Amino acid sequence: QVQLEESGGGLVQAGGSLRLSCVASGRTSSTNTMGWFRQAPGKEREFVAYIKRSGSINYVNYASFVKGRFTISRDNAKNTVYLQMNSLQPEDTAVYYCAAGDFTSSRTKYDYWGQGTQVTVSS
Repeated sequence: QVQLEESGGGLVQAGGSLRLSCVASGRTSSTNTMGWFRQAPGKEREFVAYIKRSGSINYVNYASFVKGRFTISRDNAKNTVYLQMNSLQPEDTAVYYCAAGDFTSSRTKYDYWGQGTQVTVSS
């Protein structure tokens, strides 16, 4: 089992920045991919970014709405993944969730989820 705990959310004015953290514990070696999702009130959960480990190479992918504003990274020694969010806008307001999975050529399922951290961006 893998446990995930997000932190770093809060209230920020438009144009500001936040850095979200997700600490993984348990059998972290069973997963090779960590991702960020978000869900705004009344909307479906949507993908934000992922980072996938393949040997010594990290592959990253972002949703189109990021437009260079967000950066996902990881610190393997701390079993932590980060989401640096710059130039935040009110439409970024949502609960942000960390997720983890073991991706293969035939499997792209996230098996573990955190409880979420609230990000609120004011005008």
